[in-house]
Amino acid sequence: MRIFRFNCQKEVENIMHDIGVDPYGIKIMLPKTSAFLIQLNSISNISANILKQEMLSLGADAAIARGALTGKTKKTDILLIGQLAQFAALANKLKIQPFGLQKLAGELDENIKNFTKNDFVLSLRKGFLNLSKKTHIMGIINLTPDSFSHDGLYREFSNNYPGLALKKAEAMVADGADIIDLGGQSSRPGAKNISVKEELCRTVPVVKLLAKKINAPISIDTTKPEVAKAALDAGAQIINDICGLRDKRMIKVAAGYKAAVVIMHMLGRPANMQKIIAYESLIDDIAIYLKKSIDSAQAGGIKPDKIIIDPGVGFGKTPAHNFEIIKHLADFKALGKPILIGPSRKSFITKVLGPKSLDITSGTLAACVMAAQRGANIVRVHDVKEVSQSLKIVEAVKKC
Repeated sequence: MRIFRFNCQKEVENIMHDIGVDPYGIKIMLPKTSAFLIQLNSISNISANILKQEMLSLGADAAIARGALTGKTKKTDILLIGQLAQFAALANKLKIQPFGLQKLAGELDENIKNFTKNDFVLSLRKGFLNLSKKTHIMGIINLTPDSFSHDGLYREFSNNYPGLALKKAEAMVADGADIIDLGGQSSRPGAKNISVKEELCRTVPVVKLLAKKINAPISIDTTKPEVAKAALDAGAQIINDICGLRDKRMIKVAAGYKAAVVIMHMLGRPANMQKIIAYESLIDDIAIYLKKSIDSAQAGGIKPDKIIIDPGVGFGKTPAHNFEIIKHLADFKALGKPILIGPSRKSFITKVLGPKSLDITSGTLAACVMAAQRGANIVRVHDVKEVSQSLKIVEAVKKC
C-alpha cells in the first residue's frame, strides 16, 4: 500500500499508464485527482448557501460563516473544497443560477483553466521561448555605478564598460542564461532617478553590442518609455518594467514594437517603496494589481502571449512578505501568465542567514529552487552558473 501526495498530474497519469488504464479512462479520471481550495470574498449569504448546497450535491463541500447559514450575516467569505472535476461541474451548474452566480461561473472556468496551464510559449520579435520545458534564467547585468549588489559595470568616463558587459553576457549564456537583462537605473531602495539622457548613455551602446554578439534575447530593465524605445531600436526584445506599465506610453511602445513585457508589482517608487508598507491581503492585493495591469496592457495592444508577470520580491515588501510570496507563488498561476521572480542577493535573505553572511548566493539558490518548485517560469539572478546547476537538479526530480 502506498499513500502519497503528487506534485503534478503527469505523475498520476504515469501511474495510471503503468497500471494499464485505458487512455480514455485516464482522460476522464485525471481531473478527479486534483484537489483544490478556492477562496471567494464578500459573497452574499444567499449565493453562499447556493454554493454550499451545490458543492455538497457534487460530493464536495464549502466553508462559510455560521451567520450566513442563518441569514444573520449578509456577506461572507467562502472556501470551496473539492476536486478539479467537481469545480468544473459546479461552473456548469452556476451558469443557470441567479444572484450573479452566472458571472462567477465564467470566472471559475477561466481561473481553473489558467491555474492548470503549463504550456507557456513567450512570443518574441525574433522567435520565441518555450517556457514550459524548464525554469528559464534571466541573467542580470547592471550598467550602474551604484548597484545594491556591488556588480555595476558602468563608470563615468570609462570607454570599456560595453566590452566588460559583453564578456559578462557571454559567460552568463555559456553558464545557462536564457535571457540577458540590462539596466542603467538602480532600483535599490532609496535610489534617485537619473535623466533619460544618462540612462540612454549607459544602456544603448551595450544593447547594440550584445544584440550583434549573443544569441540570447535581451531585456531592457527600465521605467522610461524613451529608453525602452531606444533599446528596442538597438536590438532588445523584452521590456522589464518594475513600475508595471503604469506609464501608458510604455504600453504604446511595447505594442508598437511587438515587444514582450515583464509586468512587476511595486508599492510606490524605489525612492519611497520601503517607507510605507501596508497590505490588506498580500497575495490578493498583488494579484489584483497584476490583473489590472494585464488588462490594461492587452487593451493597449500588447498580445497575451507577450506578457510575463513578476510579484516584485523586495519592492515594497517586508522580509516576511517576500518569503510569503515565494511560499504562495503558485497562487499567481490563476492569472494565466508565465511567472518571473527575482530574489537574487536581496536583503531579506540576510535576515535569515545573518547580516555578516559572506555567501548570500546560497540563500539565492534556495529561494530559486523553492520558486521553481512552485511554478516560476523564469528566475532573475546574478549568479547564473550556480542557479543553473541547482535548477538542473529540480528538473531531474520533476522528470523522474
